[in-house]
Amino acid sequence: MITITEDFVDAAAPNADAAKNGRALVLKKKFLSLNESPDQTLLFGQCAGSGKTPYLCSADFAVPEKPVYRCNCPSRQFPCKHALGLLYARADGKPFATADVPEEIAAKREKVAARVEKKKADAEKPVTVNKSALAKKIKAQLDGVDLLEKLVLDVVRLGIGNVNAKTARELEEQARQLGNAYLPGAQAALHGFTKLFRDAGGEERTGAGRESVYGEALDQLCRLHALIRKGRAYLRTRLDDPELAPETDTGIAAWLGHAWQLRELKDAGLVEPDVELVQLSFHSYDDVARKEYVDAGVWMDLGSGRIALTQTYRPYQAARHIKSEDSFAQVAQVKELCIYPGDLNPRVRWDGMLARPIESRDLVKVRGHGRAEFAAVVKDVKSVLKDPLADKYPICALSFRRIGAIGKALVVEDRGGGRLVMTDVGLPEEPRSVHLLSLLPEEALRDQTLIVRFRHDLDTRKLQVKPLSIVTESEVIRLTL
Repeated sequence: MITITEDFVDAAAPNADAAKNGRALVLKKKFLSLNESPDQTLLFGQCAGSGKTPYLCSADFAVPEKPVYRCNCPSRQFPCKHALGLLYARADGKPFATADVPEEIAAKREKVAARVEKKKADAEKPVTVNKSALAKKIKAQLDGVDLLEKLVLDVVRLGIGNVNAKTARELEEQARQLGNAYLPGAQAALHGFTKLFRDAGGEERTGAGRESVYGEALDQLCRLHALIRKGRAYLRTRLDDPELAPETDTGIAAWLGHAWQLRELKDAGLVEPDVELVQLSFHSYDDVARKEYVDAGVWMDLGSGRIALTQTYRPYQAARHIKSEDSFAQVAQVKELCIYPGDLNPRVRWDGMLARPIESRDLVKVRGHGRAEFAAVVKDVKSVLKDPLADKYPICALSFRRIGAIGKALVVEDRGGGRLVMTDVGLPEEPRSVHLLSLLPEEALRDQTLIVRFRHDLDTRKLQVKPLSIVTESEVIRLTL
């Protein structure tokens, strides 16, 4: 049986209300029985409900990295509050009696085992691709790239200074055709340009607010131009390939909107075995352009020190059926880590993992991966940003000597005296963090490791950093959740 802590149960809960209700069941002593199987791979029990017949709930750890939660209550949440209550009871140290597995649960376990075997067999079968249909899709994408080029050229002829909220809305209406051409990524990139000309309320920017976006708008146009040029070349090359295989050396496929499947990544060799990850930052936001909610995590590979990203997408129409992710305060032990094509901070994904508490040795590893010379880090970041399609806000770990104010600016300084100016400007949806540094104890601002998001200020043409978290010898202090 794996170790079950409150953090583990909190992470398993589909939402805060379910976790709260699960705890309440334990506090109110609603469980009539608490049992575990002889091999300790199954927890099960009876919980009193609103009717005469108690609910039978269970937590099955036959495959530890993929626990299965069951309950015969009418709830559509998984795990439901009764299964969560069972886990909280275990985390609280309540006594569990050893008992034989109930027949109905045993039958369900057999069905799950059969499905797992079938899934393994299916995974070993060669994938049959309808090349004719795929070629037709690629040709439609090429037509979509032509449309995107026409829209961008229209903006260039009009001039950025003449773009207004009405023009932006008209562009977005025309850009809907990009979705029909299987280019949702390109459609979202165009929306990144058009939204600059409207404020948070959807009204047109005026005065200084309008002038402040011109630099960003020009940068977005450069990005769209690069997307058109590289996207067209990529699609033509793929169409000429007899296998029609997507490119794995760069992230251009994802930029156009290709949704990578785990099997695709594994077949392409984009997988690493036995990886341990620590989450260093987390935030959720509403992506209006793509009409979906996004849960984004920043993780460090304890072995290599690579900082990677997780992104869980929940479309508006299906959001209530997809479990939202939350901040994760343990070490994730992943048997197979799938890595998306990308640059400095690639997106990663896994199918099942084990969790264990963070230990001091883990924090030592995180701190050991911090870069001590800021000048070398800046050089590497500038090299990445030369690519117009690179992540504009790369994340790095810095070993710093101190954080303090120089005039009106807050700076972080390395041991050689190199300094980087801090900023609250990062991802538009990311919460502010600089002001929180003043609330930290003095020891947290000296000789620690800082996780930062770099930003190129287009007006001053200098790199700035947004603090995400500080890693000390005893904890990870998160500044953005």
